[in-house]
This record gives sequence, C-alpha cells and structure tokens, in this order.
Amino acid sequence: MIKILEGTKETVSFDSSSVFMMFDNDEYEEYPTHWHTPVEIVMPTERPYDMVCAGIPFHLRENDILIVAPGVLHKCLACHGKRYIFQADLNILQSFREFESVFSILSPAVVISPEEYPEIHADAVALMHRIRNEYFGASAFRDPAICSCLLQLMVDVSRVFTSLPNKFTDIKPTKQQEYIIKFMSICDYVNSHCTEELSLDEVAAMSGFSKYHFSRLFKEFTNTSFYKYLNVRRIAHAEKLLLDPQLNVTEAAVRSGFNSISAFMRMFKIIKGCTPTEFRNLYSN
Repeated sequence: MIKILEGTKETVSFDSSSVFMMFDNDEYEEYPTHWHTPVEIVMPTERPYDMVCAGIPFHLRENDILIVAPGVLHKCLACHGKRYIFQADLNILQSFREFESVFSILSPAVVISPEEYPEIHADAVALMHRIRNEYFGASAFRDPAICSCLLQLMVDVSRVFTSLPNKFTDIKPTKQQEYIIKFMSICDYVNSHCTEELSLDEVAAMSGFSKYHFSRLFKEFTNTSFYKYLNVRRIAHAEKLLLDPQLNVTEAAVRSGFNSISAFMRMFKIIKGCTPTEFRNLYSN
C-alpha cells in the first residue's frame, strides 16, 4: 500500500487529477512507522484492525473510524480482514481556518466509535461508504462529491469533539460553549503567530485567565500543554521552509520561532522522527 517511503516519510502519490487516495485494503501486511502530510482515515469493514499512532496503540473494531492527524508517526499491524484506508490532501481543508486548530487538538488521532460518538457514528460510517463508492465509481463530479462527504464528516467530528463532556468539566454547562469558542480562537491565534515570541504569560493574559488556570484549561481542551502545542505548530511551519533550497537549516529554525538551533534540531527529531536535514533530503529525493 505504501508506494513511496524514504526513511519515515511517505509521499502519497495521488492520481494526477485528484487530491484523494483510497484503498479497499485486505492485505495481511505490517506497514512500518511512517508519516505523511495528508490526513488519513481508517475504517475496518471486516474484522478488527490494529494501529499505533505516536506510540499509542489503537484497536479498531468493525466500523470504528480512526482519523490520523497530518504529520503523525503511525504504523499499521498485520491483521486479517478488510478496511478502508482513505487519504486526503490537507490543502482542501486549509481554506477553512478552524480545521487547522481542530487537527492540532485531534492529534495524534481520534477514534469515532458508537460509544464515544453516539450522535454521529452511524452517519460517519455512511459517509465513509459513500466516499468509497464515489472513489471507485464512475460518476461525474467524483472529487467534489468526495470533498462534500469529507467536509461533512470533519464538521460533525469537530463539533462533537470540542464539546465532549471531558472538556471544561468544572465549568457550568451554560458557560461551556463560550469557553469552547474562546479556546478555538486561542488555538487559531497561536497557529497564526507561532513564529513570533509567544509566552504562556502573554497568551494567558490575552485570554483573561491566570497563567495556572489557563494552562489547566488549555490542556483540558487540546489534550496537550501550551508549549508542546506551540512547538508542534512551529515544526509544521519549519517543514514548509525546509522545502526551499535557498534557506539553510539555521534560517528555517529562526524563521520558525526557535532561538536555539540545538532546540530546533531536538524538537524536530522528537516530532518528525528525523533531523531537519534528513527531512529535506527525503523530500528532495
């Protein structure tokens, strides 16, 4: 299934006229640890399927849907059965700024199961079947139809995910939606200004919370600390800069908001599983 793999980076070879790739996969094969820029959605249709995302094991039952955020290291274990494996170029969603924040807090992956997402699970399964039928069908406007299904799926998941009961558990129900909107806005601000000198104190003050209260709420909302979230966004920005052969690694580090090249190298290796130079060479190849 993986066609182009250099180190841990997979280059998804979309058809020349499409931004989608789908496999009706029944291979009993382990796919090694890898990452790619497209979002990946996996749904077993016969028998369970096991994956590992960012070191976290996921056991998927039939009709469980796993959404793997872009750039996340993951591997697929050898399992009998069948499953849909769908990949989509993230650019198709990036015109909607809210999705960038959503993928950041969904990372590394989220499972859409009937227990966790009872309101939307049946609809999500139906959307995955529609995507499969459109992809392998011969109807006109195939890609727009797939795009509409993907957008609906991500809207449904995002709305439920950002309002799950484990978000802001100490906040009155009447205030929870207000907090969700506030922290979506904060994530959007960090995404837009991640290359600047951002501090926890500064962003906490902007939110109107004390540093300690903000840190707790931010982690509750995003499932990660403020500084880890910030570093992930900076590394994502650095990836784009490293594609420019005119920029050296030090310039990419500085333009991504890192004051120390050693800190940049260390963080890049932790998040991407390779050094910035290796990343550049792999992409060039």
